[in-house]
Amino acid sequence: MECFGIYTLANDVVYDQLVGLLNSIEVNISPDIPVCIIPYDERLDRVKREVTLRKNVTLYDNWDSVQRWEDFAHQVWAVHSGAKKFKIFRDWWSTGHLQRKMCVFDGDFDKFVFCDADSLVMKSFADVFDKLNDYDFVFDDWIHTKPRHKVPLNIPLLEEYNLFNEKDLRPRLHCSDFFASKQGLFNNKNLEFFHNLLIENREVEWLTTWWDDAHLFNYLTFKSNLPLFNFTLSPNGQERTGNCANADAFVNINNVLYNQDGLKPIHRIHYMEYPAVNFTRLCSGEDVNICYRDVFLHYRFLKQPDQKPSEMKHASHLTNMSRIVQKAVKKIQRTMR
Repeated sequence: MECFGIYTLANDVVYDQLVGLLNSIEVNISPDIPVCIIPYDERLDRVKREVTLRKNVTLYDNWDSVQRWEDFAHQVWAVHSGAKKFKIFRDWWSTGHLQRKMCVFDGDFDKFVFCDADSLVMKSFADVFDKLNDYDFVFDDWIHTKPRHKVPLNIPLLEEYNLFNEKDLRPRLHCSDFFASKQGLFNNKNLEFFHNLLIENREVEWLTTWWDDAHLFNYLTFKSNLPLFNFTLSPNGQERTGNCANADAFVNINNVLYNQDGLKPIHRIHYMEYPAVNFTRLCSGEDVNICYRDVFLHYRFLKQPDQKPSEMKHASHLTNMSRIVQKAVKKIQRTMR
């Protein structure tokens, strides 16, 4: 019998967002669906305590898999032209671990959905899992509509060398914040094959931006040439919706969000481009400007309603000035490394 589950990537920095996501999964999908948290780094004290409180949640512990994907990403990005261009920020930028989400292909779930921790689930994933009967990758994002310089694969370069046409490339472009797939699609053998193409054949230059997990993932899905489906390209208009908190309009019905145009159900709301610290401050009662923040607070404190802030207060002028200074100091420290 096939095992279905949900993965996310988290640490204590995004603890408040993680709790909101887990609660939204429990309410809008099932309290029994398995959820596995991939450690972003070693800051996991609060995450580990949360795992002990939930019967369906586990912490990913295949460290051979983690190291394999870490090594793969570091070796590939080290030879990208951007590594020299952004040398001043290289040591700082390359300490990120977003590539660890690729560990999903080594996990225990036969079929799975990965969802970034800065998201809330709004409906069942049954239709996503159903698509995996016919496709190996399933996405739900609009990256394929972005300008050439913002998409993961370098379209001008690939066209210049007569490798691919833009019309063939765009339908296969995708993000990495939400996707469904299957166990074992990227094993040691084919990952070594892609590793050689990227480094020895310089196909690393196909990747538009240096050190971006979504760009590397796009290369892998594109080169694998396995069947791919994107809900935003579905011929069924009911399946095409928005998902970004700061870009799309939604209607809130009993703390479930629907696409404003046609009241279409959405899979999740993604709070992209909001720093994790904004949610930490919001949960402590600070008046932080986050779209659909009431929905977030509903799920974050679903099991702890007595801890939910009863009123929001603006940060003091002194606090804001202190934050500006701290941010400037950190920036200077990064450039001096």
